This record gives sequence, structure tokens and C-alpha cells, in this order.
Amino acid sequence: MLDIRTFDAKGGGNVLYKALAHPIAAEALETLSARLQGGGEFAIYDPDDRLATLAALYPAFRPTAGIYTHDSERVGSPDSWGRPQKALTTLSGDAATTVLVPSFEHEKIMGRLARVIRDDQVVFTLQDACLPGSMLSNPRQYLDKLNFATNFAFFRDDERFSTRLVTANYWCNYGATHVRYWMRLFDGQGEVLAEWEHPVPDGPAGIVIDSAEIRTRFDLPAFCGQLFIHVLGARGHDVVKYALDVYGKTDEPSLSVTHDANAWPSPRFATLPAPAPGERIVLWVQNSHATPIPAGTMTINPMGVEQHAPIVEEIGPFATHAVDIGALLPGLAWPTQLEFRAGNHLVRPRYEVSDGLCTRIAHMNVERSDLRPEPALRQFPADLGRGFLLPFPVLDPKFFESWVQPTPMSESIESLPVRLDLFGEDGQPRGQHFLGNLPRGHRVAVALHDLMDEPGHADLVYDFRDGGEGDGWLHGLMRYRLRANGHTAETSFGSHIFNTLMTWRHEPQSYSGPPPGLTTRLFLKLGQDSRRSFSCLIYPASITGLPDSETILHLHDANGVEIAQSTIRIAASGSHMVWPHEIFGVETVEKAGAGGYVLIRDLTCRLFGYHGQRDATGAFSLDHMFGF
Repeated sequence: MLDIRTFDAKGGGNVLYKALAHPIAAEALETLSARLQGGGEFAIYDPDDRLATLAALYPAFRPTAGIYTHDSERVGSPDSWGRPQKALTTLSGDAATTVLVPSFEHEKIMGRLARVIRDDQVVFTLQDACLPGSMLSNPRQYLDKLNFATNFAFFRDDERFSTRLVTANYWCNYGATHVRYWMRLFDGQGEVLAEWEHPVPDGPAGIVIDSAEIRTRFDLPAFCGQLFIHVLGARGHDVVKYALDVYGKTDEPSLSVTHDANAWPSPRFATLPAPAPGERIVLWVQNSHATPIPAGTMTINPMGVEQHAPIVEEIGPFATHAVDIGALLPGLAWPTQLEFRAGNHLVRPRYEVSDGLCTRIAHMNVERSDLRPEPALRQFPADLGRGFLLPFPVLDPKFFESWVQPTPMSESIESLPVRLDLFGEDGQPRGQHFLGNLPRGHRVAVALHDLMDEPGHADLVYDFRDGGEGDGWLHGLMRYRLRANGHTAETSFGSHIFNTLMTWRHEPQSYSGPPPGLTTRLFLKLGQDSRRSFSCLIYPASITGLPDSETILHLHDANGVEIAQSTIRIAASGSHMVWPHEIFGVETVEKAGAGGYVLIRDLTCRLFGYHGQRDATGAFSLDHMFGF
């Protein structure tokens, strides 16, 4: 496993990791490592404790001579490789004629080392690995998180499929101007196919990047790889959010949607189902780094079972590799769920399910290593009501099957004591269903269409009546199947505390700002081509007695200009299906154009939503929404 820290729940993303892993920096670091290797042994002065991360990402930077420190209390203590650190004042006595300093502040370091280096010692810093000033949101502070608003996207265009990345310029809400999206497209072997900047108008304009258009513009062959995205001029935060449609060409009936990949690699991921009978599941493993992933480093195992099947192929820098789950783990079938031990080599991966003529793509989720069972969840005060809950839609049972499978999402959790609370669209309870104290490796998938005879939603909540433990990171895999033709979509998400005035740690979360999060700002893209977009909005409520929502739907055209608005009201614990073409009219929605969207705002409560598209044949996509 790569010994790197990429993200923690309190501090957010590790800016140093992003700075070192950036593809432009990787090219410069490859050149630097070659120069170091050609100069014999090299000493290292590590003033900011960056060597371990650098050497984990680029093994050629592992020291071959002494490691020096200016901290007198560290002199003699072991470094990351078990060797004693030396006093910086003795650097001139090292036999090495090359010194590496993992710092981006070249002039500052040279001034400091002028006291201790010999005339024949050459000093290298990370100066050449800095991004150009034109790419920096804050040139005065290189390791500012806003300089590294980056992410990856699964990106494919071939004879069957295209992909379309859709988002909006939400950076303008924080005062950003002259925003550009810098893109680098890698093919399946990790080779660069194209590189370009996508300018974004000032204001809340829609952003659409379609693989078919990119393929035509650069005259590219068919590809299945990944797109690296760097938002230049970001303000407010460094999280690059988007929805990603995967749609079939010509007579291809497939349609699915997923979303941003989380920009930080993780040791483990979960919510990967085993294939059901008649299905083939491919896990798309996409290397997020410029260093190969060694063969056998990553494994997949049945959840709760320490039987690991290794991925035996080496995966090259930024390369994409398809893993056939059924071939790797024969004999397993849904509702068995799987765990992917990825070793910090990649951001949140996608998996693709083929079922007859159709395919669908969904995402795995980060399995956290920092959480432990939390006894306080058993004794929440009345002000927090039911506490953590995972809301998800139950589509009309006359037309759809709706399934849910609770999934453990932290390494330490061994049981899932859970219950389903069922609600109609009017917010009134329709019953409860206790699932029991499920073991980590359970094979339970609940058919909601057998528990409800009308559309609405369900909340997955903790229920400790039979014991068990919780960590506040309860997740579920939700699967929906159209009865008429079998078209299927699936998504997964985690629990939160919703719409309480009182807080517990960082809950109820806000779309922006500190808790309690009691407002809504959700992005709903419009349908592409002849497809209609929709959103299932849910008003999740951990407590009772809340008033109806006051939800305003703002229809924007592709340039970000608001052209219509409408108000809806949703009862607490209720839900509402939003079809923009029905609310605003087909002609008005068409006027919004490609890149148009609906901004869903509410200043009275935090709503949660799922979105997708539907075509004339009944094919549909569905995933949870994002807010900003």
C-alpha cells in the first residue's frame, strides 16, 4: 500500500499530495529523479517532512545517502527507513555531492543552505515541479488548496458509448472570475491523447464536456481512459463536482449516470456487488499516479471474509484496466457484496454491469479507516430524533422494483443493526421493517416494492434492539429495475443527521459552511437530446413536527441566465418527483439549451435528491445529486 495521507474528515485534502501527484508535476519529477540517479548517491534535507510522501509516489527519491534535519531533537532518531537522522550543520561532511530538498521554495532553501554546503555540492529542490503561475489561483502561496482543485473522470468514446461531463460554474458564487478547466485525457494505456483548456463564462453558466465532441475535435481513435480535470481560478473550496452521463450511440439502449470521483485515493472501497445470474461486472481500475501499480498489490474479497483475490496484472501510470469480477471471484453472486483493497493507488472507482443488451455504470464508496464504533449513537437526545438516516426513493411499485442493501463502510465495523422506515410522498409513515443486527458479510437485499404499494421513500436507520454497533457512516446500495423491459440503475450513498437545530459533531452537514445545514442548493442538469431529466427530491427529517419546505426551482439557460422559476412544497419526511419539462413546459426547457440546468434552492431545510434521465423507450438513469 502507498504510504501516503490523502484526506481526513477534519482537515480535508492533503495539498502536498495533490501538488506532487499532479500530472504536470509528475513529468518534472521524472526528469529530476533521472538527474539524481545519474549523479550517484544523494543526501536529503527534509525541512517540512515531505520526503515520505514524495518517495511513496516516486520510489526513485528514496535516499541513498544521509538524511539531515534542522531539528536538534530529531538528531539521531530514525527516519522513515530506520536510519539515524543527522544534524544539518554536518551536511558539508557528507560524501554525496548532490543534495535534494523536497521544498517548492527554492530561493529560501538556497539561502539557508549557503552556510553548510561545500562548493562541489549541488542542491536540487522541487522548483521545477511547480505548476506555471498561470495555473495558480493563489500564486503567493503555492500549497494553497485552491491551486489544486483537481479531480479525475472516467471518460470513454467508442462505437457503442459516449460520456458527457456536466456541471456549472459554482465557483462564481465565491467571487471567482476567468475560470478555466484544464484537461488532460489519458487513453487506456495511460498515454496522453489530448490536452486543452475549457473556458467558462463568468457567472453561473453550465459546463458540458462531451467525449464525442472531444474525439472529433482532436481526431482521436476510440478510447476508454480517464480525464484529469484542474479548475484554474477556483475560489471557495477545492472540490470539483460533476455529473457523468454514459449513453449509448445509435441503437445502443444503455443509459446511466454517476458523479465525481472524490479526488483522494483510499486504502479500501466498498459497495461493489457480486454479479447476479446473467450479469457481467467489470471494475474499472484507473491508476491515479505516474508510478505503476505492482502486480498483486490490490485485491478484492467478499465483504467480511479474509479471502483475497489479487489483481495479477501490473497497471501502468494513469492506465485503465478492466477487472472481470466474475472471473476473478467465480461462484459468488449478488447479494454478496465485495470489498476492494486498493492500497491508495486510485480515486473512487467505477464498475459497469452488463445485463443482456444493456450496461449500467455506478461508483464505489470510500471505506473509512478512521472511524470506530460509537456508543453515543445508542443514546442520542430527543433533539436529534432518529439521528443518522439514509434516505432513498421507492419508485412507483406498479412500474419499478426497488431494492436496498445495507453496506458497511468503515474497516472496523462488524455489524449493522438497522431498520427501514417507510414514508409516502405526503410524509406520513407507511410502516417499519426491522432487518436485525446484520453481520459485516451479510447477504440481505430488501425488496421495497414488496413493502409499499405506492411511490415514496425509505430511511435506513440504526436500531439497536438486538445489540450491534454503529459508526455514523451507514451506507446502502440502491437498485431500481423497470418491470416492463428490465432496464436497471443503481446508486449508493451514506447516512447523515437531517434538519435538526441541535448538532452532533459535524452533523447536520451543510452544502457549504458549518453545521447545522438547514438550506438546500442542488444541481439538476437538463435532459440531453430527446431524453427528459428528473429528480426525486426527499425532505429527510431526523425529528418530527417540521413545517413543509419552501423549495424554489430556478431554471437557468446554458449561459447561467435564469429564465423561469417555480415553487413547490414538500412535507417533512415526504418526497416529490420533479420533471422540469412538466413544471416549466417543453418549449421553455428547450430554450434553456444544452448546458441548461435547474438550481434547487430552499432556505428552510436541507433536501436530498436523486437525479437521472429517461428516454422514450423507458430506459433511465439514476444517481444521487450533488450540491454546492
